[in-house]
Amino acid sequence: MSNKKTGVDQQLIRDLAAILNETNLTEIEVEQDDMRVRVSRQGSAPPAPVHAAAAPAQPAADQRPAEAAPAREAGADVSANAVRSPMVGTAYSAPAPGARPFVEVGQSVREGQTLLIIEAMKTMNQIPSPRAGTVTAILFEDAQPVEYGEPLVVIE
Repeated sequence: MSNKKTGVDQQLIRDLAAILNETNLTEIEVEQDDMRVRVSRQGSAPPAPVHAAAAPAQPAADQRPAEAAPAREAGADVSANAVRSPMVGTAYSAPAPGARPFVEVGQSVREGQTLLIIEAMKTMNQIPSPRAGTVTAILFEDAQPVEYGEPLVVIE
């Protein structure tokens, strides 16, 4: 009886940690009667997005400074020509790390051509161009979180 009241159920903690690993959650909390157990992996979850954003940023410094500047300057010119995010997720400009981006500023695109990928719930969703035209601005950085309706690419 004292073991139950004063001791910590180590098997419960192991089970919760296993659930964290299986589901890629960063935190889980369980409450039973007067006991509450919270398991968190703050040390391992944040580095993944930071690392994903930092790794492409270094090669991007060699390749994309010319692209990034026009994208930010054109931000004030975002209008009906902007392709907006259809979902919440993480936007990627290329099919794989280190690969060539789907589109670049100044490139002509055709309707239906893949502009970028948005990862949502571990599913990679290709975002097609709604019309033919020329890419005049890319308004996101690789591996950047995006919101629903956020302008991503401007096609004139």
